[in-house]
Amino acid sequence: MAGMGDMQMRPRPGPPMHRGPPPMARPRPQPIDREKTCPLLLRVFTKVGGHHLNEEFSERGKEPKDEVQIYTWKDATLRELTDLVKEVALPARKRNARLSFAFIYPDKNGRFVVKQVGSTFSYGHGRGDDAKSLGDLGFQIGDYLSVSIM
Repeated sequence: MAGMGDMQMRPRPGPPMHRGPPPMARPRPQPIDREKTCPLLLRVFTKVGGHHLNEEFSERGKEPKDEVQIYTWKDATLRELTDLVKEVALPARKRNARLSFAFIYPDKNGRFVVKQVGSTFSYGHGRGDDAKSLGDLGFQIGDYLSVSIM
């Protein structure tokens, strides 16, 4: 008969392990082949000094007039979007300009929400949230993008 020292302890069976990502984590977006994937239309609203208010989007067809439409993909980074905004908004070209990005989307009651998601500097490659993509930040097709230029 073997002594107690010869016995191997086995872990007791417990509840099954959770499979997949943790409940609050988002799955990492898949890379997009921009040659084969059709771009989405992103409605961008720029404003100097702050973001547009959610009330400004409450009536369809009466959104703010400073809209720019951009065709892009969900893997577009905030740096790419900064460079595009600089092409159409003169204040964004200033050396010390900071751009703050927010998604605008309807909540479950149909009221619009403005959610800040990141910021970049006009000429500060590598500073701020340059490398974050729309997909990384939780962008959904149909969301608007507010860009506050400071």
